[in-house]
Order: sequence, then C-alpha cells, then structure tokens
Amino acid sequence: MPNTSPAAIVFDLDGTLIDSVPDMRHAINRLLAAFERRPLAAEEVREMVGDGAAELVRRAFVTTGTSLAPEHQGAAFERYVDFYAERPASLTTFYPGVPETLEALAAAGHRLALCTNKPERVMRPLLDILGLSGRFEVVLGAGVVAARKPDPAPVRWVLERLEVAPAQALMVGDSRNDVLSGRAAGLPVVAVSYGYARMPVADLGADIVIDQFSELPAALARLALNPDRSGTTTGTR
Repeated sequence: MPNTSPAAIVFDLDGTLIDSVPDMRHAINRLLAAFERRPLAAEEVREMVGDGAAELVRRAFVTTGTSLAPEHQGAAFERYVDFYAERPASLTTFYPGVPETLEALAAAGHRLALCTNKPERVMRPLLDILGLSGRFEVVLGAGVVAARKPDPAPVRWVLERLEVAPAQALMVGDSRNDVLSGRAAGLPVVAVSYGYARMPVADLGADIVIDQFSELPAALARLALNPDRSGTTTGTR
C-alpha cells in the first residue's frame, strides 16, 4: 500500500495549476488564420487540450475543416509552438490558491515536481514568467521523453531524478491522462474538479477529487488517515 504522506508530489500543469487555454487559443488561432481557417472559441480549445500540442493541432484542423496532409503536420506543429513560445503566459492565470498552497506544501517538507504534456520550449519560459521555475525540483515537458501521459514513462522519469520510490509519491492532475499515468507508475492520485477533463471527474478513478487547489493539504491528511482509499473517487466536498 502506498505511503500516503508523500515525500514527493508530482503535478500536472495545464488545468491543474494554471488556466492556459487563453494563450493556447491565441497561438492555435494564429496558426489557423495562416491556413485561412476559422478561429476556435475558448470552449472548443478547452475540449481539445490535454493530449499534447500535436494532438491539439490535429484536432483544430479537423474541427475547422479537413485534416492536414501527413507531410504538413510536422511543420504545422512547429509553427504552432513558435506562435505559443512568443507569448506563453500573456493571458494565463493561476487557479485560486495555487501559489500559496505550493509554498505551504514545500514548507511542510514535500518535494515538488512537474510533469506535463506541454512542449518543453513553451513550458520553460512560461514557468519563468509565472515565477515557478524555482518551485519544482524536477520539471518535465513533452519532447524529452519519447512517451507522454497517459504512458507512465514521464512520471517514472521524474521520480528517478528525484530518487523517490513510487510508494513515496503522489500524482495531482485534472485529466484521465494524469490518473492513468500516475496509477501505472504506482502512485495514488488526487484529481481537481475544475480543470480540462473531457469526462466527469468523479469517473476518472482518482483516490480523491478536490474542488479547490487549497484543499490539497487536507486531501493528503485524509489519505494518511485512510490508506485503503485507492481506486475511489470520493471528493472532499
């Protein structure tokens, strides 16, 4: 049974710590305009994110017309990342309570890490702009490890660099990908209810669902009191 007072907490980024849809929407709409496609509404983009930038680009073209020919997909992806990297955090905001709760968790002795499907060359400057670069001991974006969440390889990569066993760690995210990758890597999972999940959060299979990020310390305490929660989705509310 996993230790429920984790030495390390591995966080997802988009939909968990930050609402980044406005900046992703700006970048994807610049790309679509270059191909004379209609712009996407914020809610359309919200439904497309979570599986990596390449999948967002693919879905955007399918939604606005026909899919790109395979020989053009790589260039379109790179152009999208170029647009995004130009202004990665102009409209991005923290979810309520995130900076303060991260600070409290670190002060309590938890080691913090980040594991996201966002491309590294967007994620790194974004963390700098938001003042998060020094908050995490290990950060991993897409492009460093061949696999991406829901594969467990990125989470395992992070744990290896922390030198922390899965039984001593916890995954926190907002989507099915986070739950699946955390579970497959051997971690208990806390899911947030306010993110980008494309299915009911209660059905994701997390150990606990929280409605506010500030509820995370209490969720850790609940796991410690009841280590047999694995596989349940009872929320903190």
